[in-house]
Amino acid sequence: MLAIVLLVFGIFMRVVVHTPNFTPVIAIALFSGVYLKKKHALILPVALMAITDLILGAHRVMLFTWGSVLLIAAIGLWLRQNKTTTHTLTSSLASAFLFFIITNFGVWLAGYYPQTLEGLQSCYVMAIPFFRTMLVSTLVYTFVFFGAYELIARAVRNTKFASYVL
Repeated sequence: MLAIVLLVFGIFMRVVVHTPNFTPVIAIALFSGVYLKKKHALILPVALMAITDLILGAHRVMLFTWGSVLLIAAIGLWLRQNKTTTHTLTSSLASAFLFFIITNFGVWLAGYYPQTLEGLQSCYVMAIPFFRTMLVSTLVYTFVFFGAYELIARAVRNTKFASYVL
């Protein structure tokens, strides 16, 4: 149930008009790794990207974006065993940086910039404004998802609803 809610929410937030790169995708990938079954944790972020890329349009960097969210879900699997507030914040920041580094390298490799060191540098510099927004959205959505889940978990842990929610 939680996986479906995350998938629908993620699709809606990526497709609906929004501030560029202010989406919950990275936070959903990280959250999935922590709270979903391993199989679902790895499939959900890739499915989210695949479905929305079909809607928004295929592009030459898809393997890099899909691979990035898969790697972020794997970070979430690690975080599952090491969950503290500090590790969650650090993992959230690392996930945003990882996505930025991998996807923009893909943009450069795909030929959107000259295949030179200067072209690679230009690619990363031009992406900085988008990174700022993505970093803020990742931190905000991570705080909301992890915080809401933990609050709900505490509230229903010893009730008959626990098996449905947790």
